[in-house]
Amino acid sequence: MRLAQQRNRDVADLLAETIERSLSQAEVIEPVESASDSEVMALTQLQMPPDQDDRLSLLLYKQQAETLGIEERSELSALMEIYKEGLLRKAQALKEAVKRGLMQPL
Repeated sequence: MRLAQQRNRDVADLLAETIERSLSQAEVIEPVESASDSEVMALTQLQMPPDQDDRLSLLLYKQQAETLGIEERSELSALMEIYKEGLLRKAQALKEAVKRGLMQPL
């Protein structure tokens, strides 16, 4: 909700855009196995953008404090999906980097 206010946007529109962007990126992302060595190594450092990470942290805090609104629940769900997709991509890159001998197993 704060992000929507900062951008002077409706929360529902911002959520829809975030989900759409996430899904469209998932469709065009090449498999990690097809990436170059430098791309694989870059993916091993993948992190959620700071503004999304801050918002996710705040929403998780509000969820734990049981002060999360309905719109915020939808936003939290969308951000969690983005987080999980990024984490999966990072894990795939780590596996591929080890497989190629670019790094030692963790």
